[in-house]
Amino acid sequence: MDALITAAGRALAAGDPLGALNRIALRSDAPALALRGIAMAQLGDLELAKALLRRAARAFSPREHRARARCIVAEAEIALVSRDLGWPEKALQRARDTLERHGDTINAAYARYLSARHLLLIGRLDEAERELDMLEPGLLPLQAQAGCDMVVAGIAMRRIEAAKAKRALERAASSAGQAGIPALLSEVDDATRALAAPVARLVASERDELLLLEQVEVLLAGNMFVVDACRHVVRSEGAIIGLETRPVLFALARALAEAWPSDASRETLVAKAFRGRVADESHRARLRVEIGRLRALLKDHAGLRATDAGFVLTVPEGRNVVVLAQPVEDSHADLLALLGDGEAWSSAALALALGVSSRTVQRALERLREGGKVRSFGSGRACRWVVPTLPGFPTNLLLPAKITDG
Repeated sequence: MDALITAAGRALAAGDPLGALNRIALRSDAPALALRGIAMAQLGDLELAKALLRRAARAFSPREHRARARCIVAEAEIALVSRDLGWPEKALQRARDTLERHGDTINAAYARYLSARHLLLIGRLDEAERELDMLEPGLLPLQAQAGCDMVVAGIAMRRIEAAKAKRALERAASSAGQAGIPALLSEVDDATRALAAPVARLVASERDELLLLEQVEVLLAGNMFVVDACRHVVRSEGAIIGLETRPVLFALARALAEAWPSDASRETLVAKAFRGRVADESHRARLRVEIGRLRALLKDHAGLRATDAGFVLTVPEGRNVVVLAQPVEDSHADLLALLGDGEAWSSAALALALGVSSRTVQRALERLREGGKVRSFGSGRACRWVVPTLPGFPTNLLLPAKITDG
């Protein structure tokens, strides 16, 4: 490899894309095209970066397997930054295997780190953690080591493990400081501020206060009966009762918890669960059916007792009932939570991350745009959606994470 290519590579590793381009901007050989692509990605022109990397992959000889694999890894990173989460995972795995076979352990490790980032974004936390466990951090450059710790912090925040997230971000800050790359330092600072911001609102009898992630962790580890409106589950003594797909039952559970220790009237329950203005006989009959279903789900943790006015939630003596709500209530809070990372997302990527159809996401985005909460740029497949970061918005509690019992 000639001196200019080597110098350009070192400039890119130091976070100096302009310095790299000064050396190779007029060259069109395969190594120069690849480095130009990486430089343009660092400067934010992701479409041109992808085009240059694809040209480089075609320009390399068919026998240059390692160089082609490196281009694929670079393109995968651009896909992550541009939130193209539908980018084929298997292509990245094949590139990683190729790099490992050819002894390029550093870039193979980097490919595994990118895979972990991708899995985190789509909420597959266990798989992301396994990828990180298979990494040797010492193989990675400082900026990638910081990135790995950011992934660890992201996993911990979604699992509501505040202390682990804080330690990971401290390590990321240390690596970013040693690397001295301003963009990386800014990213770590943003994550640190997110960890220090309120993530939920506690609603209980005569209490309504914002909570930090560490306070939520303490709350969930206690002996309270918690109706979690951030993830639409009920938590009790380590058990998690999922109501994500049963919105009527969750609405009843929340209304009963908000009224505790008093009862919730039938009119209130009908309004919250069925959006009915008047509790007529058909609503009352349906309410009895749904209350019976909720009673069966909660029977090991709480009871539901009928009163003259409505129903009351009963728990063993010495236990309290609370609601864990979003700091900012919004009907599309999960979408806003994803967009709150400041990146530009496609509707397809949002659908993949949330596990819903693209059409469902598109309708929600249109409603949010009408309300001035999001905006889009580009058209067709290049359309991307962004939103200003909302102070105190519960990004980590609303981002995708599969919840398991215990």
